[in-house]
Amino acid sequence: MTTIRQEDLVQSVADGLQYISYYHPEDFILSLTEAWKQEASPAARDAMAQILVNSRMCAEGHRPICQDTGMVVAMLDVGMDVRWEADMSLEDMVNEGVRRAYAHPDNVLRASMVSDPAGGRKNTGDNTPAIIHTRLVPGDRVEVKLAAKGGGSENKSKFTVLNPSGSLVDWVLETVPTMGAGWCPPGMLGIGIGGSAEKAMLLAKEALMEHIDIHELKARGPSSRVEELRLELFEKVNALGIGAQGLGGLTTVLDVKILDYPTHAASLPVAMIPNCAATRHVEFSLDGGGPVQLVPPSPDIWPDITLEAGEEARRVNLDGLTKEEIAGWQPGDRILLSGKILTGRDAAHKRIQDLLESGKPLPDGVDFNGRFIYYVGPVDPVGDEVVGPAGPTTATRMDRFTEMMLSQTGLIGMVGKAERGPTALEAIERHGAVYLMAVGGAAYLVSKAIQSARMVAFEDLGMEAIREFEIKDMPVTVAVDSRGESVHKTGPAEWRIKIANL
Repeated sequence: MTTIRQEDLVQSVADGLQYISYYHPEDFILSLTEAWKQEASPAARDAMAQILVNSRMCAEGHRPICQDTGMVVAMLDVGMDVRWEADMSLEDMVNEGVRRAYAHPDNVLRASMVSDPAGGRKNTGDNTPAIIHTRLVPGDRVEVKLAAKGGGSENKSKFTVLNPSGSLVDWVLETVPTMGAGWCPPGMLGIGIGGSAEKAMLLAKEALMEHIDIHELKARGPSSRVEELRLELFEKVNALGIGAQGLGGLTTVLDVKILDYPTHAASLPVAMIPNCAATRHVEFSLDGGGPVQLVPPSPDIWPDITLEAGEEARRVNLDGLTKEEIAGWQPGDRILLSGKILTGRDAAHKRIQDLLESGKPLPDGVDFNGRFIYYVGPVDPVGDEVVGPAGPTTATRMDRFTEMMLSQTGLIGMVGKAERGPTALEAIERHGAVYLMAVGGAAYLVSKAIQSARMVAFEDLGMEAIREFEIKDMPVTVAVDSRGESVHKTGPAEWRIKIANL
């Protein structure tokens, strides 16, 4: 019988979460590098280069890959011959490890969990509670799988119950384009087939913990129906031409993982959950010998990439920028932004809406007239940092506020990640504004363009407060021009045709 000490599990969870905050899995880096080498779309290739450079920087600096440091998912297989030396419950031990990891003084991680989800949505302050799944299994060890799941990809989770004669492949190919780019491709698709509704979702999430091996599977050939489906979906999803960050390109998914389970004869439950370009997971085993010792990946796994601004990139000073100047920008144009920009996300937009509807003035310093807003919730800085990792958040969540911001505050431009919906596109065209896209999954790299940061308003909202950043050469792409044309529509459409002709 093995004895597992409480402190060993707590510290192992904490160490594991710190580890995955700044180290991508090695298989992900190798697979993304290969996709980057083969990518023919300049915009998608540049996005992948930024993700790879950001990954290397985070590994060297021990700072988060993405500002969304995730909702913690823990899957534990507890051996039935394990004895515990503990006075806390298993869930409490895991949550204590989460608490310890997210408050680490050398690498503070952003707390994103909120309580009273249908009401006050108050941040719990330490990213607890984790989402915990446990199984009692034969043996004398505790097997632990940890993931830090970002909201952008988690929000794109899909579920359906098909007729037994229905086509899973058709459903996936119809559904993936509706997910947009908010899940930050290229990543992975986890698919669960069978069981019940909740079992299929759990299978999909568990599938995302597996390692990328699609190219090995292609080389040896499938030996089961599940493996046949993986290969078919991998080829057909990539043929959709969605590409990195939804810009259009050859690679949308790096792998498709599938787990299945027996189900009712009348049903075919299917769940699909994507993993983003900030894929973060780790697996380890506790055998009573102390906390886990995690080995850093070799520095040699990252490709030697130097980001170049390029002659086609336009340097733009945000200070004093006019609508007449932005009217000449085209979808796909690469821009290096400098100057002052305000920040704000969902909660800040809701506060602004409430103030405007009640006839009250905006707080001192909140003046959007002729300015741009950056949709971001940064990680707190450590050491001499101006700000922690500060990548963009999904812009579609701000679509419902876009008309208000453009018509009532004088805002002329927005920066975020992924596409905009019809409501936002109409407002952008109506007001001659623009929307720029920064790369999701390159948060630490983006933060290096921020020269200064100061609190402006709504400090109680924490990472969702309004700040003013002074930036220098922040890389962005024109995603929606002043006529409402979106690169997230034109890019994938173009590459879907190109891939079909290859």
